Amino acid sequence: MATNRPRYTVSVDDEMFGKIEDFRFEHRFQTRSEATVELIRLGLEAVEQGKGRKKGEGKKEK
Repeated sequence: MATNRPRYTVSVDDEMFGKIEDFRFEHRFQTRSEATVELIRLGLEAVEQGKGRKKGEGKKEK
């Protein structure tokens, strides 16, 4: 099915790929793209909610 939406490619490591796949199946998304878009949407919402924080605050330690 053709779409007019912008497209781009993202490369991830094996660990992140596995997490995306787990999210996809746990939430019953039909495609990896749908799951990835939802994860991006959730991340952007989290960023919006945390805009009052200083840069780097709330980041997880690696």
